[in-house]
Amino acid sequence: MASSIVVLDYGSGNLRSAERALARAGGAVTVTADLAAALDCDGLVVPGVGAFAACMAGLRSVGGEKVIARRIELGRPVLGICVGMQVLFTAGVEHGVAAAGCAVWPGTVERLDAPVLPHMGWNTVAAAPGAALFAGIDVDTRFYFVHSYALRMRDAGPLLADGATITVTEHGEPFAAAVEHGVVAATQFHPEKSGDAGAVVLRNWLGTL
Repeated sequence: MASSIVVLDYGSGNLRSAERALARAGGAVTVTADLAAALDCDGLVVPGVGAFAACMAGLRSVGGEKVIARRIELGRPVLGICVGMQVLFTAGVEHGVAAAGCAVWPGTVERLDAPVLPHMGWNTVAAAPGAALFAGIDVDTRFYFVHSYALRMRDAGPLLADGATITVTEHGEPFAAAVEHGVVAATQFHPEKSGDAGAVVLRNWLGTL
């Protein structure tokens, strides 16, 4: 039987493209803001595009941060995508203004130090040893990114010390392209826009449920 997946609808994110990609990967997918469904499903996906603060406001408006915290307490998997990854950290700083995140992981999301922003297009990743999301993926495989902010690796010490597995990409400076820690995983890139490579990542995640 296919795993039940909820793509959390909180007013942000590529909901339908995520829904289609997860369904193609083998999930039984529902897009909803219903918190009971989001709590009870096999896997919760938190998408996100745009500004950190706006995404957090949307998430709080539907109680999304509470259901994420509760799922973690219960040992139920969560997958964040793009800004849906960023909001899992303690805070995000945009235009000099800090906004509180879900504080699932330690760290602050900040603007990349790069000559060209946004970081938009295809890039390779250096998968961490044992990274479940990247099982069976070649080292030269490319994924689709579109963002200006990320967890910079120079700020990733507390997260690494906490036992997280961090897959790294570089654009101007090294940053976290994906994080896996306990029942929570996230990608800074968009697997739903990354073709066959993204489909493998999603199938790998579904395989952990």
